[in-house]
Amino acid sequence: MKEAINNKELILALEELEKEKGIKKEYVLESIEAALVLAYKRNFDSLENVKVAMDKKTGATHLYAIKKVVKRVTDSNLQINVKQAKEINKNLEAGDEVEIELVPKGFGRIAAQAAKQVIVQKIREVERDVVYTEFNDRKGEIVSGIVQKADKNIVVMDLGKLEGVMPVKEQIPTEHYRVNDKIKGYVLNVERGEKGVPQVLVSRSHPDFVKKLLEFEIPEIYEGVIEIKSVSRDPGYRSKVAVYSPNENIDPVGSCVGQKGVRIQNVINELNGEKIDVIEWNEDPAIFIAAALLPAQILAVDVKEDEEGKFAQVIVPDDQLSLAIGKGGQNARLAARLTEWKIDIKSESQFRKMLEEGKQAEQ
Repeated sequence: MKEAINNKELILALEELEKEKGIKKEYVLESIEAALVLAYKRNFDSLENVKVAMDKKTGATHLYAIKKVVKRVTDSNLQINVKQAKEINKNLEAGDEVEIELVPKGFGRIAAQAAKQVIVQKIREVERDVVYTEFNDRKGEIVSGIVQKADKNIVVMDLGKLEGVMPVKEQIPTEHYRVNDKIKGYVLNVERGEKGVPQVLVSRSHPDFVKKLLEFEIPEIYEGVIEIKSVSRDPGYRSKVAVYSPNENIDPVGSCVGQKGVRIQNVINELNGEKIDVIEWNEDPAIFIAAALLPAQILAVDVKEDEEGKFAQVIVPDDQLSLAIGKGGQNARLAARLTEWKIDIKSESQFRKMLEEGKQAEQ
């Protein structure tokens, strides 16, 4: 059996695997031992209690039947009488256990095959675990990959060590992906797919994708000098980002936009032209809401917070109403998400009419 498994080569191969892939030699040897026990029982229809011991330095392999020493044998598969046991070791008594080495004919070939299968399996398992851990630690980060497959429902990316999957809901609706395109994505989650193969769930539509792109482009954000307080997004069309700096000498909006808009333009380019409004966060909700509705001019903001939630009444000049609401309500919707306040926008004329109707109702 020793020759069939080729112990020396096996140990050398496992040591090389440990160096290259970080797969512990002892871990694989223990798995081989367990596989050899199963192989013996399966191929020899054995009911014995057996174990395999492999020398972790030399790879020498031994198969043992473990039997209990008894005065009278009732099951020869599991028991041995005292007289036979003492022939092996004179110190053995009834109640002890003895290991009897087995050398079954033809087991060497079976063992070699089982060892090979285990090694291949464990290499795959450990590699998958290593990759899973690596990418699981990268949740919330940006990865780059090559598009392998692209259809209406799913985009599959080659991330090097494994695949990234971008379902339709995580895609930017205005983008069209083609095979061999190099794209970036935000790691939402890492899951174990079919046969335990790790799979990375990637998004380009998530608001945090914009946040991470800004961190990458703007050192002040990465260093924590400027904070991104919130992001709201209509993927492919427009995003609003609220930024703040506790340092009064730093202009958070100017720092993010950059000279002649060069910093923010790099992010816009990555998002294929998606507009980005950078807004200064303010702890005063009225000021923050007014800023969030930019580019519209705001006349007044009245905020009210109670058990039903946070509500803001916003008044704008007549010619600013459509701008404040935005096409399809986009500007108002993004501002509400950004500030986490329900926002009702009325023009100056609408507000005056509402006040007049209120007075008449009181009379």
